Amino acid sequence: MIVITNPFFVEDEIHILHSLLEEGLSLLHIRKPDFSELKMAQFIHHIKLEFRANLVLHHHHQLAEDFGIERFHFSEKVRKSLNDLPAKFSKPCRSKSTSTHSIEDFNSLENFDYAFLSPVFKSISKENYHPKIDFFEAIKSRTNHKTKMIGLGGIDSENIHEVLEKGFDDVALLGSIWKNENPLKQFKLCQQIALSYSQSQV
Repeated sequence: MIVITNPFFVEDEIHILHSLLEEGLSLLHIRKPDFSELKMAQFIHHIKLEFRANLVLHHHHQLAEDFGIERFHFSEKVRKSLNDLPAKFSKPCRSKSTSTHSIEDFNSLENFDYAFLSPVFKSISKENYHPKIDFFEAIKSRTNHKTKMIGLGGIDSENIHEVLEKGFDDVALLGSIWKNENPLKQFKLCQQIALSYSQSQV
């Protein structure tokens, strides 16, 4: 399961992030589009060293080497401007992820370990951001099975089982965590449901 940071200020954010990671959060996407390079460096500096392998950088990839981060996310816009990341991309990289908003775009991906496909449901964190198509129908025409498909957008403990059951490989949480009075409780609930689903498939 993936959690994406709130793009805006969150009270006691580092403490919450540590709690999530200590509870077994596998990947934390750091998405702070308004952060300067200095502010991003300060933010990462406050995250414990033991969790650096769980971090995924959305911005200021040049900081990765200094902090021992080997996971990068590329927005749809950046990916397309780089022509699906040519081989000349030389930074130390354990995994690359990106964002997509159509099954056609997802199917065309190469050289990405996983990709967000969104929004699956009406967004919790963004006003007036909702799916224009039924993604559960759309993903029936999936042809790209090398890239893991991650559902994003409006996913919470009420619908996470449906997302996994209908074909997504995993989920990413944003609004359901940061719009919740108890982010850790909501995460653990989602984690438990996802784990139960995973065990039922074995």
